[in-house]
Amino acid sequence: MKTIPRIIEEQVHRWQITQKKKVPEQEGVSIVTLSREPGSGGRIVASRLAEKLGIDIFHQEVIHEIARSADVSATVLETLDERGLSTLEHWISSLVHERHLWPDRYMQHLMKVIGTIGKHGRAVIVGRGANFVLPAEKRFAVRIVAPQAWRIENVSKEFDISREDAKRRVMQTESDRRAFIRKYFNADIADPKNYDLVINTATLNLDDTVNVISAALGMVECVLVE
Repeated sequence: MKTIPRIIEEQVHRWQITQKKKVPEQEGVSIVTLSREPGSGGRIVASRLAEKLGIDIFHQEVIHEIARSADVSATVLETLDERGLSTLEHWISSLVHERHLWPDRYMQHLMKVIGTIGKHGRAVIVGRGANFVLPAEKRFAVRIVAPQAWRIENVSKEFDISREDAKRRVMQTESDRRAFIRKYFNADIADPKNYDLVINTATLNLDDTVNVISAALGMVECVLVE
């Protein structure tokens, strides 16, 4: 398993190479944002989708690690040219104005990190409210859900813990994520209007879920599916 600093270092290097090649930015959706209920299998769906499409994946732990360090955030921002930085500033300014936000230091870094990933494109972003940061025309927002009892059973099996412990874990994680989105984006994480596609993984298995998302991407103006 690669460490998070190593993952960040390799990603920055890839972006630097891309910038030197001056690859023109394409119009349309270039990012998939994936929000998920705990125990719904969303993390697995994100990984399989990124593999299927041949694009990068950014889990919330990686984004958080970048956002909490001013030095690392600055290094990531340096992978954008002047035009990219200008567009990023416009995105953030519009977001702050439209949602009446008062971003703290962490939030400022978080928006810039997610915005930078969005400018580079060709990636799946898991969590951290990425669907609220990126413009609708640039991202396809997915929400993975499932009945609570089904998710509790999944967590119990995955971590080999009792159903009671699994329930506490699921409910605490749900509460933390709901509070994070409410605090930083003044939004309801569970509101389906915040997403382009909501899938219940108790109805569709994980591979079918990946195929549905891929098919949906093929129906919109998108640079991720040929």
